[in-house]
Amino acid sequence: MERVDCVVVGAGVVGLAVAARLAEAGLEVVVAERHDCIGSETSSRNSEVIHAGIYYPTGSTKARLCVVGKHKLYDYCETRDIPHARCGKIIVAAHDGQVDTVKAYIDKGRDNGVDDLRWLPAGAVHELEPEVSSVGAVLSPSTGIVDSHAFMLSLQGDLERAGGMLALESEILRIEPGPVVHTNDFSLAADWVINCAGLAAPDLATDTPGTPAPYYAKGHYYAYSGRQPFSRLVYPVAEAGGLGVHVTMDLAGQVKFGPDVRWIDHIDYHFDESHFEDFVAAIRSYYPALDPDRLHPSYTGIRPKIAPAGAPFSDFVISGPEAHGIAGRVNLFGIESPGLTASLAIADEVARGMKL
Repeated sequence: MERVDCVVVGAGVVGLAVAARLAEAGLEVVVAERHDCIGSETSSRNSEVIHAGIYYPTGSTKARLCVVGKHKLYDYCETRDIPHARCGKIIVAAHDGQVDTVKAYIDKGRDNGVDDLRWLPAGAVHELEPEVSSVGAVLSPSTGIVDSHAFMLSLQGDLERAGGMLALESEILRIEPGPVVHTNDFSLAADWVINCAGLAAPDLATDTPGTPAPYYAKGHYYAYSGRQPFSRLVYPVAEAGGLGVHVTMDLAGQVKFGPDVRWIDHIDYHFDESHFEDFVAAIRSYYPALDPDRLHPSYTGIRPKIAPAGAPFSDFVISGPEAHGIAGRVNLFGIESPGLTASLAIADEVARGMKL
């Protein structure tokens, strides 16, 4: 049986970032991806936002890696000419009862190392975004957007230049002690297997102590046709399971609204319009001039959760041998938002755990 230094399971943005980091450290790396292209699930079905690091509990892995990863991602994009924009965002207080909650984001951000947040009264919000209805908002200048596919292609290039290999249409069927991975096409022994399988990560680690059960939170995105009403991202107060139905946009200025949060029991990307009126109501809380006829179904995404609906905050989990006792195995669980932002920092964290 052939042997390599490392097999990375999953060619999403985190898997590619980890694989490139390990290959550049001198390891012989193979990335096994079950689909016929990179980043076809969570990595390409999100808001493509570079998050500032505001919402997460201080001291959490999410908060720490988001803030570090944000700076690393901006630097990477600038040096590699990856399309991106530091467009900024506002987090809106739609009524007086939300003002204290929104202002508290400033303190939370400062505690997390985000020191550029500031409160805007209603008049200042109107000057920035005339279509937004609010009693005030927090401005986050360091929030941005990125072409996630271009970023992933660049990471793939980094991997391959460092001698790593990408094996598409190679689904990992099981991982045995050793470790040894078995795919639909080949078996491969390795010193390390890094499980970056996203939605499937818990299913590939059922033999590893401490593996959480998988949960799936589905979100829908609607595109908005015609004149685009915003010049930056617009977010409501965060909700359970997500950050609320917010305004995001691509680098061409096309506005999208989403995602909502619907808990499902299996992976299903079908677009369900049955909650359309709830979606409209959520948007109108900060954009009352919304014309529902201009909303068109765009795509859905699924967050790889590791706690059920109603559970308290769940952090990123990067679990190596020191945690579960199995040599050569590293599992990444619950890598949802801000996984794209944090991807390069997550890669460094994995490398540190491997003593690289």
